[in-house]
Amino acid sequence: MAVSKHNIEADLLDLMHIPGLSGYETRVRAHIKHIVKGLGLTTSTDGLGNLTVTLEGDSNAPSVMLFTHMDQLGFVVRKIESDGFVRVERLGGVPERALASQPVVFQIGSGRDRHGVIANKSHHATSADEKYAVVPYQQLYIDTGLDSAEQVRDAGINIGTPVVYKPHCMHLTKDRIAGTAVDDRAGCAVLLEVLRNLKDMPQHPTVHCVFSVQEEFNLRGALTAAQVLKPDIAIQLDLLLTGDTPDMAQRADVRLGGGPGMSLYSFHGRGTLNGTIPHPAMPALFEQAAAASKLPLQRSAQTGILTETSYVQLVGSGVAAIDIGFPCRYTHSSLEVCDLNDLEGLAQLILTALPMIDTSFSLDRDDYQQ
Repeated sequence: MAVSKHNIEADLLDLMHIPGLSGYETRVRAHIKHIVKGLGLTTSTDGLGNLTVTLEGDSNAPSVMLFTHMDQLGFVVRKIESDGFVRVERLGGVPERALASQPVVFQIGSGRDRHGVIANKSHHATSADEKYAVVPYQQLYIDTGLDSAEQVRDAGINIGTPVVYKPHCMHLTKDRIAGTAVDDRAGCAVLLEVLRNLKDMPQHPTVHCVFSVQEEFNLRGALTAAQVLKPDIAIQLDLLLTGDTPDMAQRADVRLGGGPGMSLYSFHGRGTLNGTIPHPAMPALFEQAAAASKLPLQRSAQTGILTETSYVQLVGSGVAAIDIGFPCRYTHSSLEVCDLNDLEGLAQLILTALPMIDTSFSLDRDDYQQ
């Protein structure tokens, strides 16, 4: 096993520059499919858009669905004003307080995308109350630089056009990257590196690697794949909220650069009353794998977090599920921050854990002390 941080970095930087709003992941999927086919592997795409790569293994061992989402949050155009300004609906958990003056891209087509900027009222004209107010997204508008609705439509922008933060990334240090859609292009980069290594490993269970869609919309993209694959185990790769910044110090013990981690509890707590408590076999597996690979393993238990495992775990008679991931700062903003060492460690952790899922691996809950 030779996990390459360089590969992970290169894939992440490429993927962060590709717009792919939930439901409009075509360009991201095409890029990933190209890489996977270059590895000599076969892909399939279901009707919802999930991309699956299956590596057959020991048929007597529990089968695994290893998945991460390739979509990102953003907006869709809801109204075009006569003077050319554009109003949008949020798609996903977009933070209103971080929107004003953000550059955006109208995702029209490769080579045809248009830029815009979310307007921010001129400071000199704001009242005292306005200076400290968060403007609700319904009142925000995007300036396209065009002067009429006709010009906007002629440029390819129409009702329903997807809009995302303008893709951007930068190195804060050698290993720490701030970028657009780290959630969850970082997971995609890790999964690609897992595939590079797993395909040549002599011993592993059957592993279905799924790059899922529409996670930021309603969290159910991976459900379609799971219904077809019927895995015994579901392992989802996504971010873990850090608690190492002044505004998050009371929230969690997870820190950037502290290594990969696992979620022991997640619950949305608002709207969708859903979450994941992992099957006891899964934390035991990853604790064993972390010890074997001499990796730190951070632990997270959070309200306000929700992932696709909350639905995937309910397929059939129940799937042994867990969320594992990498620390991430400033989630759902236009620039999220991750550490390449954490991503490298996450790939190593997965590649150590998968061969441990053999014919003796028990999914009987009564075999685990709780």
